[in-house]
Amino acid sequence: MAAQTNTAPALNNPLLQPWTTPFEIPPFAQIKNEHFEPALKEAMRLQRVRIEEITASPDRPDFPNTIEALDGSGSLLERCQAVFENLTEAETSDELQEMAKRVAPLQAAHRDAILLNDKLFARIQALWNSRSSLALAPDQATLLDRLYKDFVRGGALLDDSQKERLRAVNSELATLSVVYGDNVLKEMNQFKLVIEKREDLAGLPEDLVACAAATAAEAGLRGKWVFTLHFPSIWPFLTYSENRDLRRQLFTAYISRCDHNNATDNKAVASRMALLRAEKARMLGYRTWADFVLEEEMAGNPPAVFGLLNRLWDPAKAMADRELQAMQIEARRNSQPDDIQPWDWFYYAEKVRRARYNFDDSKLRPYFKLEAVRDGAFEVARRLYGITFTRLDNVPTYHREAQAFEVREADGSHLGVFYTDWHPRPGKRPGAWCSGFRYSCQENGRRIRPIIVNVCNFSRPAGNQPALLTIEEVETLFHEFGHALHALLSQVRYRALGSTPADFVEMPSQIMENWATHPEVLKLYARHYKTGKPLPSTLLRKLKKSELFNQGFRTVEYLAASFLDMEWHTLPAVAAPDTATLEQIALARMSMPQTIVPRYRSTYFQHIFSGGYSAGYYSYVWAEVLDADAFGAFEENGLFDPKTAASFRKNILEQGCNEKPMTLYERFRGRPPKVDYLLKRKGFIQ
Repeated sequence: MAAQTNTAPALNNPLLQPWTTPFEIPPFAQIKNEHFEPALKEAMRLQRVRIEEITASPDRPDFPNTIEALDGSGSLLERCQAVFENLTEAETSDELQEMAKRVAPLQAAHRDAILLNDKLFARIQALWNSRSSLALAPDQATLLDRLYKDFVRGGALLDDSQKERLRAVNSELATLSVVYGDNVLKEMNQFKLVIEKREDLAGLPEDLVACAAATAAEAGLRGKWVFTLHFPSIWPFLTYSENRDLRRQLFTAYISRCDHNNATDNKAVASRMALLRAEKARMLGYRTWADFVLEEEMAGNPPAVFGLLNRLWDPAKAMADRELQAMQIEARRNSQPDDIQPWDWFYYAEKVRRARYNFDDSKLRPYFKLEAVRDGAFEVARRLYGITFTRLDNVPTYHREAQAFEVREADGSHLGVFYTDWHPRPGKRPGAWCSGFRYSCQENGRRIRPIIVNVCNFSRPAGNQPALLTIEEVETLFHEFGHALHALLSQVRYRALGSTPADFVEMPSQIMENWATHPEVLKLYARHYKTGKPLPSTLLRKLKKSELFNQGFRTVEYLAASFLDMEWHTLPAVAAPDTATLEQIALARMSMPQTIVPRYRSTYFQHIFSGGYSAGYYSYVWAEVLDADAFGAFEENGLFDPKTAASFRKNILEQGCNEKPMTLYERFRGRPPKVDYLLKRKGFIQ
């Protein structure tokens, strides 16, 4: 790297210099906003130089001088992009967001310059055509096949005029994706529900009231209470607030984000992106964008996706209808209106839960101290895979709330670094995700160790209490930790094989949710934050009995968003669709229940318009089939059975995309996955 970066831009730019920090962690304190743009441009230039060296070589193309050289050519760019993109997601600013808009088309153009390089593709194609005679290892054969397909799918076989149009489409899509996400973040931060009367807080837990008071004080509204659209604020409010009109106001603000015909409106952005994607797909020889995307996923094609969604849709709607009837009965019993509206669902669902199971999930929160849940996840990883997590106090962090841990193998050898960043703030986008500042691979015979981060938006400490999690937040912590384990345990040789298809990558995360609330695991970490007493067995039994409750609602809102995603991305490349009309058609086509809103609407569906899941939101339920079936092996052999855990680690977590996902899965399970495990889990079959 020192040889690569011996240029003028590197002299005073920490992004372009070797990092001498512990574990080569990014030196965050030294990196300033003004460093990013020149560093990214220089790193792109250096990769182009390296590719010119590959294409100018007089040597006959072989695997090392072409495929391996290409795989390692962008290591510096990957490093710079990782820091920049992580900060624009987790600790952004207006300056960084404007920079992202400038940089996005440059990055798209750079990718196109590689994928549309005729000389480079000729070398790859020559190797691909003679692949049967190359005697490659399985991961090398996969890498060659993947790179060849990447180039073909990137436009390598198009004529010059088509390539020029493809560059323009990719550039515009990159810019629009940044604009879309920026609009959502702005609207999330702008809205405030200000409450001035204490009686309007009726029903709300004291810790939520305390957080709302703190939020108001930070906003200069001391003596009042402020509720926002951030998850730790909105969902508890909708669950417990007795004020129906305030529930309506908050819920309506949430589902109408970026749909106000103003500067942050995303209707035209979404419509334009869908049209451009359809045009790109048609240009590359595919009927729709979904056909293009799904070719490289486990699902393979749109009919397979619709087949799974439709199999779940009717039983989910039937269960949701039964849940609605139970809520209407509960409303009438309490002399309240039984015309349940979407902003009422969470409130009455909690009422029914309490009546039916004598269970109030707010009673769980004192047993779910954030640090204890985190340590519980760490202990599960230790028992399964032998790895340990040790706090690092003297290493760089990008924000004072981010914490770092060294991850070690059972023999004490270094495995990687894991960061956690738990709470919402204005510079962080909503939701929860796993990302990395560096991923595992081999470079010049040396194993590059990963630096992985989990970013969430969990409830903050309230008053004198520590951060206490809801059961949903507990499951989210384990979910994102599953992604982290996948990245930390990866043993791939090549950078390009570190990622997996979207409908497979969610399986290692979702399977961890099974341990989160398993009675045997809850005994390890669920203790009252004041007394240290374990979660009472009576409360645990109520929790397990109530797990199927509201599954109809949860499944319907998720499937509706998945159908909406597919509606957007099975459009022909004819004309830009009207966003509102498309949504109405999609909802009518699926006979959407009036009392439920899709988990995401088009104007704030970041997964598909700025998050890499276009025509891929179905992947969560596809992966649910895999995770339910895979966890069945642990249920059959033992929750921490060493042989089962070792096989899951070796065949799934360490492999990345070394081989086809179904091949890896069948090697672990000994057979293809069965959907029955998921149907039973959701209560759709006995």
